[in-house]
Amino acid sequence: MASPEHPGSPGCMGPITQCTTQQEAPATGPDLLCPGPDRHLDTHSGLSSNSSMTTRELQQYWQNEKCHWKHVKLLFEIASARIEERKVSKFVVYQIIVIQTGSFDNNKAVLERRYSDFAKLQKALLKTFREEIEDVEFPRKYLTGNFAEEMICERRRALQEYLGLLYAIRCVRRSREFLDFLTRPELREAFGCLRAGQYPRALELLLRVLPLQEKLTAHCPAAAVPALCAVLLCHRDLDRPAEAFAAGERALQRLQAREGHRYYAPLLDAMVRLAYALGKDFVSLQERLEESQLRRPTPRGITLKELTVREYLH
Repeated sequence: MASPEHPGSPGCMGPITQCTTQQEAPATGPDLLCPGPDRHLDTHSGLSSNSSMTTRELQQYWQNEKCHWKHVKLLFEIASARIEERKVSKFVVYQIIVIQTGSFDNNKAVLERRYSDFAKLQKALLKTFREEIEDVEFPRKYLTGNFAEEMICERRRALQEYLGLLYAIRCVRRSREFLDFLTRPELREAFGCLRAGQYPRALELLLRVLPLQEKLTAHCPAAAVPALCAVLLCHRDLDRPAEAFAAGERALQRLQAREGHRYYAPLLDAMVRLAYALGKDFVSLQERLEESQLRRPTPRGITLKELTVREYLH
């Protein structure tokens, strides 16, 4: 649900980490985050204290988690810019391409942001990471000449360098502010379409932004669960149960050993119904759901759709 700090954000409770060093070079080696719920984006996503896993299973779980926490290195390129004119305004839109380095990336992200979006990011980061970003120069705005071709090219290069420098600072690239800048506009529109019943458009937006969100939150698997559940709902309401079930399996995998997560029980309930409709094994899913409800009883079970449509309201 929405948090006081960022209404509509899925479980955001402020900055993810605080820096102990000002800046680090873009590393190619492991970039591990301390295990445990305190360092996750979603404060409800930690390992459940009521987990039924044995000691050996828990050890294996954390070992697998560490394998997934290896830093995913991303490259930011502002490939182009265009001038857009509205009735009462004129501004430059920059196209940002984000790709994963070190391997072939067939899921590169393409997004567009205005200079004012970059300025809002800088203002937000200064509130929390002023010391950490003191050496990162933000391209300043000029009173005149902002639409000249030479100025646009110069600013395009400067903004590209700015993103690269921010990403090189671990606490910044893992911050809610940086993640919101790169994914929130698309996610907000997608969840708005979901609420309006515009499932094809919502699905198009979600499938475009999900790969980027997953790369940015590789250290926090549960962060992508709301978006994956939205994909499930879109497919389900478009009468595509197999695709919906596949999205649900991806979401459940990110909630492994996190029975206390707010999405766990509603997601399991939806998966039981999908499995039954598809002729799959629903008994094991039903047993997991019943065990979860025994450990954490609720007066009335909220449905997955009721929970998901509350995300990204603002």
